[in-house]
Amino acid sequence: MAQALPARAPRKLPREFYARDTRTVARELLGKILVHRDGGDRRAARIVETEAYHGPDDRASHARAGPTPRAAIMFGPPAVAYVYLIYGTSHCMNVVTGPEGFPSAVLVRAAEPLEGCLHSTRGPGNLCRALAIRREHDNGRDLLGDDLFVEDAPPPAERIVAGPRVNVQSAGEWAERPWRFALAGNPWVSRPTPSGRRGRAG
Repeated sequence: MAQALPARAPRKLPREFYARDTRTVARELLGKILVHRDGGDRRAARIVETEAYHGPDDRASHARAGPTPRAAIMFGPPAVAYVYLIYGTSHCMNVVTGPEGFPSAVLVRAAEPLEGCLHSTRGPGNLCRALAIRREHDNGRDLLGDDLFVEDAPPPAERIVAGPRVNVQSAGEWAERPWRFALAGNPWVSRPTPSGRRGRAG
């Protein structure tokens, strides 16, 4: 009888991956695997849509008012989870990026369910619900730990497209920045889909 192979240790993205320009990280997170170990359950989904929030001048960013109690985490070291509550009911997960002191983060907007998902993974609130990610447990969690992390994966075969971010109309000209990235044609991307422009870091 063949002996079972040992479980493969996950290849977590290193801190250096996150310690770069937010827009580059947002694009390169596509196709990677977001994993949450929820008690004894592993919940995982392939990232298919992200948004970049870049620097203190970005009027769509929570960091625009400085290091408030909610946004202070964005000014900290990279590779940390920033989880916040919207509408009083839904959690959203970001990964802190860039150098420490420069506030930036990537919102994980949607993912393709792979393992143990409890709900639809289309949209940031649904994704957190599906993976049981919550502010009170996961905000500030180091993404190099064992409970919440992003696994490396081959570059996606799908084309990457970019478009304006969602629900940030009050940010004026910043609302038009093409800092939302998605895998073209993937059915788990939230609506409306990006315009179809090729994703760029800048």
